[in-house]
Amino acid sequence: MASSHCFAPFVFLLLLVGCSGRPFYPLPSKLAHGDRQPLQTSRPYNIAHRGSNGEIPEETAAAYMRAVEEGADFIETDILSSKDGVLICFHDVTLDETTDVAEHKEFSNRKRTYEVQGDNTTGFFTVDFTLKELKSLRVKQRYPFRDQQYNGKYTIITFEEFISIALDAPRVVGIYPEIKNPVLINQHVKWADGKRFEDRFVETLKKYGYKGSYLSKDWLKQPAFIQSFAPTSLIYVSNLTDLPKIFLIDDITVPTQDTNQSYWEITSDAYLDFIKDYVVGIGPWKDTVVPVVNNYLQTPTDLVSRAHAHDLQVHPYTYRNENSFLHFDFHQDPYAEYDYWINEIGVDGLFTDFTGSLHNYKEWSSFKESDDKNASNLLHKIASMVSSYGRA
Repeated sequence: MASSHCFAPFVFLLLLVGCSGRPFYPLPSKLAHGDRQPLQTSRPYNIAHRGSNGEIPEETAAAYMRAVEEGADFIETDILSSKDGVLICFHDVTLDETTDVAEHKEFSNRKRTYEVQGDNTTGFFTVDFTLKELKSLRVKQRYPFRDQQYNGKYTIITFEEFISIALDAPRVVGIYPEIKNPVLINQHVKWADGKRFEDRFVETLKKYGYKGSYLSKDWLKQPAFIQSFAPTSLIYVSNLTDLPKIFLIDDITVPTQDTNQSYWEITSDAYLDFIKDYVVGIGPWKDTVVPVVNNYLQTPTDLVSRAHAHDLQVHPYTYRNENSFLHFDFHQDPYAEYDYWINEIGVDGLFTDFTGSLHNYKEWSSFKESDDKNASNLLHKIASMVSSYGRA
């Protein structure tokens, strides 16, 4: 795309910063883009899950840049906190699986055991490291079967750095940050002014101009969804901002982390009717929407239709290209999976590790729909001409 050339110098700058390890604090929206292409709202949203992390290590600047280049509507991130209260982009509450923290002897005494969602978890927790210390670490690919060439090249980024990537994109790109593990963060990180994690989260969004209800003029200018598995956090922030919120729903065996409610309770019609006053949609694990047995799809549940009946969008997670994640029904074809979920299940957005694949599918299917419509119009014109000739 022509616009990607304008983006290239900024991408190169981020890659240099990632390799050097120096903190990167750009001034958002200082690049000259003129009138940017608006967010598309007519098709299901392409949500770049932790960036384009099927290709580049998750939650890094490079992964988010790649997602923007590949056509993401939204770039998604998980927000945690450092020991000194700086909000960062990182998925796990521990650093063990996706950083080189174990190779840093200076941190060998930082391993702790904390209760996380009812279970004791041992590891190197983000809340025990300052931002400066976190910046000294390097991120690596989570899965061994994905490209390993980028391991050790990029640093953990802050929430503000993440926001700058969206604001400096050559077109309007939304953000989709998660209030991650708020119970743990509020237990271990204390801000001097007595504010909560959720307060800092919303303050950061407001600082960079994110505001407005879903599809409002302000929202379309800087689109954002706030997501969380914790209903109390979503209800709390609903009093702080009118930005649209998404209630994430875990596997059927996992209760809510803050209210200890079961899957069956939070997906009941009564609860959907309650939560719709605070959120515009739900984000369920896709295998709870369509159950799977022996890697084969079973009869879909009615969760999507019931959510839609309550005026709630449905954004399932997570779509991945690899055969180890694709169910047998799709014959190792991620396009077939996208087609099923968009056209048969009828979802409104998809969290994907492979932004480019979903974008290509949507482009291909939109052209096909356009071709079909043109062909239909042509047939109608021919029929009309034939009919007129017959009457003459």
